[in-house]
Amino acid sequence: MFPCLELKQRMLKTLLPFDKVPQLSKTDIAYATGDPRLRPFYRYEPKLESFSEIISEREKTAYPRAMLSEVLKEQYRPLPEHRQVTANIAALADKNTFTVATAHQPSLFLGPLYFLYKALTTINLAEAVEARNPGKRIVPVFVLGSEDHDLEELNSINLFGKKLVWPSEEKGAVGSMRTAGLTSVLAELKSTLGESEAASALFQRVERGYTHSATIAEATQAMLHDLFGRYGLVVLNMNDARLKRHFLPYLKVELKERPCFGIVTETSERLNALGFKTQATPREINLFYMLPGLRERIVLENGAYKVLNTDLAFSEKDILAEVESHPERFSPNVVLRPLYQEVILPNLAYVGGGGELAYWLERKPLFEHFGTAFPALVRRHSVMWLDRDAVKKLHKFGFTAAEFFGDTDALVRTYVEQHASGEVSLQAETSDLKNIFDRLAAKATAIDPTLEKAVRAEEVKAVGSLEQWENRLVRAEKQKHEVTINQIRTGKEKFFPGGGLQERHDNFMPYLLKYGDAFIETLKANLTSFDQGFVVLEEVA
Repeated sequence: MFPCLELKQRMLKTLLPFDKVPQLSKTDIAYATGDPRLRPFYRYEPKLESFSEIISEREKTAYPRAMLSEVLKEQYRPLPEHRQVTANIAALADKNTFTVATAHQPSLFLGPLYFLYKALTTINLAEAVEARNPGKRIVPVFVLGSEDHDLEELNSINLFGKKLVWPSEEKGAVGSMRTAGLTSVLAELKSTLGESEAASALFQRVERGYTHSATIAEATQAMLHDLFGRYGLVVLNMNDARLKRHFLPYLKVELKERPCFGIVTETSERLNALGFKTQATPREINLFYMLPGLRERIVLENGAYKVLNTDLAFSEKDILAEVESHPERFSPNVVLRPLYQEVILPNLAYVGGGGELAYWLERKPLFEHFGTAFPALVRRHSVMWLDRDAVKKLHKFGFTAAEFFGDTDALVRTYVEQHASGEVSLQAETSDLKNIFDRLAAKATAIDPTLEKAVRAEEVKAVGSLEQWENRLVRAEKQKHEVTINQIRTGKEKFFPGGGLQERHDNFMPYLLKYGDAFIETLKANLTSFDQGFVVLEEVA
């Protein structure tokens, strides 16, 4: 393993403009590059200068600070102490303390790399905002989406070419599922990591996080605490009866008046009209009913509030009594979850990926309806990490890291053209041929206008013949460079698994195994708040 300082010095950072990354969505690129069409859908410009105004506005709002601090103290009681975390939790009770937050479901072994990038972006943003606003404390918070019930979205990781799957048969909220069912996948993880000293140390850290925790949410909190506690990251599980009780007025409004459906539908239609695909479809009632092993949608049918796939049904009077007595049984869906988070936290900004920010863009009028402050939306960092072997291969192929984001066939074609023994492009000849046919068409038309169609048909045939010859020349050159071309394709698949981004596929463990905590230290040192582009980190000799 490399010492932290050494690895930091070995990394070359470049920023690839977001619009040069074809793997990103249209909405993601539009928000990241400040497309004016999206400006009506968010409140603050995503820049450090906005935060003094945001803080001033948040100072006018009352938050359940003492309760929030108490809930967190209880959630952290089983964990080893990190002084910065303890201090941050205590500080949340103070009116001069605010948060910046990110969120994610409690994915198996922290899921893909972007899970870590969310945490680090949030930590660095909190530090930057605090430095710019003396007298204010800014706490980075990672909210666990522990009430999510889509197990297939978060029950597997990719590790060294293998897919490790947690074969749970439990139902209901994923965060409440028991870690006792992870015995087999932990054994597979140990085997996959290997027998080296570094592998054993890493496995012990992961095993400790999961075997010393009763639920998946607690295990995820323990893992994040292990990796980021030294930076003061606070992990909050919002599946708590006390927090839900503070959200009770909103739950009642959604059950009785159901405003979300119309407001979010109208906002989504506006975004669709501008050419932006919306993320989440609102329901008539945007709440689930939740019991141990159960999380099902609430629907209104013939005046009765029914819980899908159960025999449970309530009158309006009964369901309002139920939510009053047991608010913890009511779980906001993706439409209401952002509102719940912002009602509880004294939050200045939400840090999310492109897809997440897209659905936050659908929420601003909903927040305005409820009179709730809408946070600044900050895009999390996206990172491509290239180790020394990857960099050597890029240099061998003659490509920059930025060029390797492009289409594989185009990369191969570029390589062939650059290394061909002769000119393979017939673009000049094709242009000359088209000029000849333009002149022929002009002469033919002057004699008989009906002849132009026949001339153009011959042009298509002739140009097609040249294209076929060009393809033959390219194929002949490809055969000469077959070994290198296969290496390019293999390298592209490694850097962009399945054509997607590394950060959405790879788990953090191979990187921690190779570099130790220097991996996280180096990422943190290189992720500057509001970087204007996709971060490419290359390990140089």
